[in-house]
Amino acid sequence: MTTTRDDVYYDPYDIGINSDPYPVYRRLREETPLYYNETHDFYALSRFADVERGLVDNKTYISGRGAIVELIRAGIEMPPGVIIFEDPPIHTMHRSLLARVFTPKKMNALEPQIREFCAQSLDPLVGAGGFDFVRDLGAPMPMRVIGMLLGIPEADQDAIRDQADAQLRTKPGKPMRYSEEQFVTGEAFADYIDWRADHPSDDLMTEMLHAEFEDETGTTRKLTREEVLTYVTVVAGAGSETTTKLIGWAGKVLADHPDQRRELVEDRSLVPNAIEELLRYEPPAPHVARYVTKDVEHHGETVAEGSVVMFLIGSANRDDRRFPEGDRFDIHREVGPGLTFGYGIHFCLGAALARLEGRVALDEILQRFPEWEVDRGAARIAPTSTVRGFETLPVTTP
Repeated sequence: MTTTRDDVYYDPYDIGINSDPYPVYRRLREETPLYYNETHDFYALSRFADVERGLVDNKTYISGRGAIVELIRAGIEMPPGVIIFEDPPIHTMHRSLLARVFTPKKMNALEPQIREFCAQSLDPLVGAGGFDFVRDLGAPMPMRVIGMLLGIPEADQDAIRDQADAQLRTKPGKPMRYSEEQFVTGEAFADYIDWRADHPSDDLMTEMLHAEFEDETGTTRKLTREEVLTYVTVVAGAGSETTTKLIGWAGKVLADHPDQRRELVEDRSLVPNAIEELLRYEPPAPHVARYVTKDVEHHGETVAEGSVVMFLIGSANRDDRRFPEGDRFDIHREVGPGLTFGYGIHFCLGAALARLEGRVALDEILQRFPEWEVDRGAARIAPTSTVRGFETLPVTTP
């Protein structure tokens, strides 16, 4: 049944809840699997089965009005190319273009460069007595990878990353405020795109500029400049921010489980499954919202057409019905298909790259720093309502 009772309260903007949402998630799953927040006017589904069914039902729960509660409520018209905020048939068309580039084979071929980026970040820190998982590796490395794919000069990558990060931030305890004027336009990439139009290279930007496709009207054409700008903005933001958070969580969770960290040091073949467990245990994107197109039943209650439903991926990933002892971190767990990268038509195109970056980063960290302790007084979780993770995670090393 739905509830707004004071004894069970969930608010994605609440700093206290966001610091550790899992006790609240458990109560939602067990006591109010369909929850209604009156203040922000959204429903929340928290059980794995409900979230999985909802994410795959892209006709009842659409993405075309946004995937964030504030954005859906703002009623902003989305620019073409923001594929995470699109529905078929235009989503199908735009996704197929990016899918040509983000294949597992092409992503895995990047491993040598990713290892080199990690080495360049970590080698100077050996013997320094500590480092910051986010500032020293988690933030710069994913942006360098995306910059390499897009052909963005290294000198400009920090500014691009900081811009994407700023667009996700909220004032503590407050929703984001959206307007069409401040919505992503991609102008930060305009100079690079104009340069690449005249100087093609072997990168994603060039491929998007020259790719021919059949659009929703049946016309064979190339992407417009505006569409390429939007594409590149989406890829740059999504491709760096969530991986940054994954690397930060690796530092925190493995510090909390030193015995399992030692196992990874001794047997590096366990690292890929450890990354899968980290993604389940602390998903960088813990929830996603959808607009409801028709009345729908959940747990004996009706969610009316026009409502907003938030799917709590972070809760579903710890549902004991799907993952026994879901609140326990275990690098030996057979994780199987989870929901961290979404499900259905919006399954994350960058999943293979994120997994690769996480695996390589953790491997390179363990090779140089088999032990570390988190400076808990200095570690800070970033204030956003979309992704969850650390903006700084300093650690001390022997």
